[in-house]
Amino acid sequence: MKKLAIFSSIFIGVLAFSQGIKFEDSNFTTILAKAKKENKLIFIDAYASWCGPCKLMVKNIFPLKTVGDYYNSNFINAKIDMEKGEGIDLAKKYNVKAYPTYLFVNGDGEEVHRTLGYVEEKDFIQFAKDAGDPNKRLAALKQKFENGEKDPEFLKNLAGLTMYNDSEFAGRVMDRYFQAKTTLDKEDVQMLLSGVQTTDSPLYKTFQTKKADIIKILPADRYEMFDKNIKLNSIMKKTYNADTKTWDDNYFLTESQKFLSKEESEKILKRAKAGRALKNKDIATYEKLSLDLYKDYSALSSEELNSVAWNFFENVNTKSSLETAVKWAQESVKKDENYANTDTLANLYNKVGDKKNAKLWAEKSIELAKKTGEDSGDTEKLLKSL
Repeated sequence: MKKLAIFSSIFIGVLAFSQGIKFEDSNFTTILAKAKKENKLIFIDAYASWCGPCKLMVKNIFPLKTVGDYYNSNFINAKIDMEKGEGIDLAKKYNVKAYPTYLFVNGDGEEVHRTLGYVEEKDFIQFAKDAGDPNKRLAALKQKFENGEKDPEFLKNLAGLTMYNDSEFAGRVMDRYFQAKTTLDKEDVQMLLSGVQTTDSPLYKTFQTKKADIIKILPADRYEMFDKNIKLNSIMKKTYNADTKTWDDNYFLTESQKFLSKEESEKILKRAKAGRALKNKDIATYEKLSLDLYKDYSALSSEELNSVAWNFFENVNTKSSLETAVKWAQESVKKDENYANTDTLANLYNKVGDKKNAKLWAEKSIELAKKTGEDSGDTEKLLKSL
């Protein structure tokens, strides 16, 4: 009877999974060819392995029968990690900057529609229907805007769809939206703060003129913090030249010290340089700057310490530097023990050759993952290898 019960539960689990979205297990070129042959759009779940909302979609939405029925009938479905393999080039091609992003692409590889974020069942099916309707696709919505549409709900929706991949256009949409607003609610303030990136943006004027409304919802000190960050972002854009990969340190330090201390200004520049070095895969520079930045880490948050420790695990091979990263991970765990930082600590111990502690913390990480519903698959692989 026990064997029968186990078999039944496995069968039910497989059946439930089979009812959801069926993703292609092949490369993108093959998927494009299949879409063209069947005259269907491709639905791409553009995700990253660390993304929480991505995991929730996999757990809660993709397996649903209603979702599977619609997507499997109307699309060729692909699930692609945008930070690995061919996903890296696809992320550049389709300008994917936030996760999860959902792309709808035709057989020629042309994007016709997109949205992003955690989406409930009804809305997830609805925007798929929109993708199949040329009058409701992003290009049509943009044209409607260019034709002068002023409906607030339309503008709010269009701003949300374009904010992360076409910030300039989204800024124009939000500018029109806020021009018609006499008062701001909490959602308006959140949208404004997400949209205003630099002092050159037309939204920055709105941010300034609507200060009285904003600080009714947001504490005044947080308003000032946002204002400072907008100014810093504006200065940073003129400090780093992406084409030549050069920095104008003097410009940044001169401009930022108009509202920051010399120490703050220098530290922010160093952080920016470290982040850019990591992005450019200049690991030697990233390693050197980070070791200097995190000499005193006692006041840093658990999340920041875990982030830099994980970056060292993934990118750095100098043993002494990795041993420093172990200390960062230990401090992160001390401040807030969770699945993520215990997994980081286990991996770092393994990389420096301390198998005993790697095993201990891998087991602890898996235990924590089970309590919180996290996917511990990679940690379990690590444990088996020890």
